[in-house]
Amino acid sequence: LFYSEQPRDVCVYLPPPQIKDDWPGYELDLFSYPAHYCGDLDCVFIPHGVIMDRTERLARNIMDDLGDHDIVVLCVLKGGYRFCVDLVDRIKSLSRNSDRSIPMRVHFIRLKSYLNDQSTEDLHILGAEDLSFLAGKNVLIVEAIVGTGKTMETLLKYVEAFRPKLIKVAGLISQRVTDMFARSTLSPISDVGFEIPDRFVVGYALDYNEYFRDLTHICVISKSGKMKYKI
Repeated sequence: LFYSEQPRDVCVYLPPPQIKDDWPGYELDLFSYPAHYCGDLDCVFIPHGVIMDRTERLARNIMDDLGDHDIVVLCVLKGGYRFCVDLVDRIKSLSRNSDRSIPMRVHFIRLKSYLNDQSTEDLHILGAEDLSFLAGKNVLIVEAIVGTGKTMETLLKYVEAFRPKLIKVAGLISQRVTDMFARSTLSPISDVGFEIPDRFVVGYALDYNEYFRDLTHICVISKSGKMKYKI
């Protein structure tokens, strides 16, 4: 991770905050959440305030790395839209209050590879039919969560075909995948918010069959929640 409390030409790479495998999360009663999800969640895994603080740190990292260049942001829908909006807002705020103004364009694409809680081999990329405007540009792909990395690897190969100058990937969450054969051989994320165990999380625009996007916090879905919304 690109971390800089030092001058811009002296950079220290640090790993993201890691949530341990045995982390039980926070009790739901400690936070506010929609009543219609009562019984559908196990715990609050990452509170909204922690997400916001970490997003601001990531924005500073990206400013340090790309602060002198125009940026084309590719927001991966639907799960990435909340993270993308908050990240771009914080980059803009930092840009306004510094001597480096960053022109940014935002383009939206959609990836769909999940059925219920399982990733499938059938990846659909929507909104990416013509990305020729990326040629020679600095591209920041913003995704909410990366598991095996294979979906992102496929997207990167697709974007690279349009010959951008530079590609960086900002991911709010990187999951530790226990199946080594399922993991991509590449490490596609350059800026990571949190590293978490292999749990199915929802909220902050992450969904389970289109439910739970309206949660403010990132939570772990319960077994009964999976059964309730299974298709």
